[in-house]
Amino acid sequence: MLNDSLQIPVLSLNQLKVSYNRSGKLFNAVNGVSLQLFAGQTMGLVGESGCGKSSLALALMKLIPFEGEILYKNIPLHGLSESDFRPYRQKIQMIFQNPASSLNPKLKIKESLSEALALGHPKQKSNWQNLIAEKLLEVGLDPDTQLRYPHEFSGGQLQRIGIARALCVNPEVLICDEPVSSLDVSIQAQILELFTFLKARHQLSILFISHDLRVVRYLADHVAVMHKGAIIENGPTEKVFDAPTETYTKSLLAAIPPDLN
Repeated sequence: MLNDSLQIPVLSLNQLKVSYNRSGKLFNAVNGVSLQLFAGQTMGLVGESGCGKSSLALALMKLIPFEGEILYKNIPLHGLSESDFRPYRQKIQMIFQNPASSLNPKLKIKESLSEALALGHPKQKSNWQNLIAEKLLEVGLDPDTQLRYPHEFSGGQLQRIGIARALCVNPEVLICDEPVSSLDVSIQAQILELFTFLKARHQLSILFISHDLRVVRYLADHVAVMHKGAIIENGPTEKVFDAPTETYTKSLLAAIPPDLN
């Protein structure tokens, strides 16, 4: 990867803010976050539950109201209407913690992936069958699984399907919100290996959100630590883990069981 100073960030956040009204009081879930994600980079966004990580992810996808700027390769996205933002939604895809939530339980997998292909490859409908088979194979599933319904799959298989669905539109950026937190350890490892493989194969940039620092250390080459809606530490993974400067980061690292640190 080139020196960051010589690159245009694939994704930039400038003073991003997300606020909620809670019982008549304003709660700042994301409080002026600025971040840059570069091409080919995997950034881990870590912090305890409730620190604002998921709100930041939803704002990035323009799924909730926010203030501040979001830029894709220096193209402002924050002021775009939904119709104008749609082409960029292909470039920036989200992988959810609960993959079943992104799949219609009444649709076969083939139909769910076809919805994505309608956005990414509308003029290639005659080739959708082959594209679906290709994407399922790529994530380690038998192409015949496209004829089944979501309830027929395990959590790990559903996450693979969710990833295949995101890949159908040829994204450049994946926003992954706790994508392995609901899986057991052995399945987590398989999905993390899949992300590593797909990142290299498709030259993806990944924002990987997790409360599990072990997962982030394995996958990410850069880490941002979030606390009470703000980024308090941000740097290369090795530096943040081996020489943290903030007390909060040190407390997160100290909470990792010694045999797993």
